[in-house]
Amino acid sequence: MEYIRITHIEDPLFCKMHDLMKEVFPPEEVLEYSLWKEPLEDPGIRVFVALHEGEVVGTTEYRYYEDWNVAMTDFTIIGREGLSIGRFLAQNRMKDLMSLAQGNGGQELLGMFAEIYDPYRVEDHAFGGVKPMDPFVRREVLSHLGYKRTDLAYVHPSWNNDGEAVSGLDFCFMPTDDALDTLPAELIASFLKRYYAVLPQKPQAWSDMVAELEKRDTVALLPL
Repeated sequence: MEYIRITHIEDPLFCKMHDLMKEVFPPEEVLEYSLWKEPLEDPGIRVFVALHEGEVVGTTEYRYYEDWNVAMTDFTIIGREGLSIGRFLAQNRMKDLMSLAQGNGGQELLGMFAEIYDPYRVEDHAFGGVKPMDPFVRREVLSHLGYKRTDLAYVHPSWNNDGEAVSGLDFCFMPTDDALDTLPAELIASFLKRYYAVLPQKPQAWSDMVAELEKRDTVALLPL
């Protein structure tokens, strides 16, 4: 299996990747095809596919923020069972991020953010019928990887850019040091404002959430 970066919308592998995204994710979570041009060319956004026998069987997108020394996993897709795709993607992603952190003043990565579905609140996502993508399975796997839930009533702006608030997810963080049990609220608020700056249509619920964060000093990291 190969771990291959995609940096251009005209890459034939991108078409396969986007088709896989549409099979697995609900429509409001998938950015329209043509809007991927700038993100793919952005050196700070890292999009990789798992290529097996010429087919895209998995993909992940993530970012590294040098000023905060944190990463964000935008998404991870496992498109087929029985190939250890999840482990393959997670291991290669972490190797890449550790290398980026080392190149940023020889630091150790502080950790990685991720939005994780709460299957106890959202029951209608089949994720293409691929069992490893089942929200119950994914949540337990990500918990085993070390992700913790931020103590935050979380919503995010729809990627349809229609001003709707998307709920049913937790905003989580996987600290490199598992003993870490809080994050500065300012870090989370600043991160979310930068991360969603690309979407001009923000729901009021999201703005209220960020405003509340800015009043706090810390945010607890809780079991997932």
